[in-house]
Amino acid sequence: MSDDTEAVVIDPDDDDDDDDNAPRLSAATLAALQEFYAEQISEDQSMPKEDWQLSQFWYDDKTAQLLAEEALAITGDGGRIACISCPSVYRKLREFARDNVSICCLEYDDRFSIFGNDFVFYDYNDPLNLPEGFEKAFDVVVADPPFLSEECLRKTAVTVKHLAKDRVILCTGAVMEDLAKELLSSVLPIQAKPFKWTCK
Repeated sequence: MSDDTEAVVIDPDDDDDDDDNAPRLSAATLAALQEFYAEQISEDQSMPKEDWQLSQFWYDDKTAQLLAEEALAITGDGGRIACISCPSVYRKLREFARDNVSICCLEYDDRFSIFGNDFVFYDYNDPLNLPEGFEKAFDVVVADPPFLSEECLRKTAVTVKHLAKDRVILCTGAVMEDLAKELLSSVLPIQAKPFKWTCK
């Protein structure tokens, strides 16, 4: 919302039809409305703000770039990349990828429909509710399960195995390392912050 937006104050007791008395929001109401709109879109205007109720925590720019570069190095030209619950990596991939790289953002939060046809609604509780043609269709899958729980990682791993031809970048907490190795047998831990596991 721009700073030149006019306020509207509605006074139910004012019966004056004069145009000079057009309805206007009070300054406090306008400020609250502007704050609400500002919270909906982050500073760069291309990424919705984190919703902690959905366990959303965006990567900093450096980490998102590192993950995007790794995915692009694995994929190469003309490849396909799926991002599961990591829209900040998706956004960084879009910044760096050539036009012939296909990138898909699988995300529960429908605010990411701003990504257009690249957005696919994804609920880890229904891990195989995916579009036709997605099975073994991606050269690399970047996944960051939204919760540090066995249930969430198990269900996300079902999706990862369904989507990936063979390469996976799994980002999760160190506490999930043993389970990640069990579920994605060829996982190799790489010590980093955040921890990153890459299937090779």
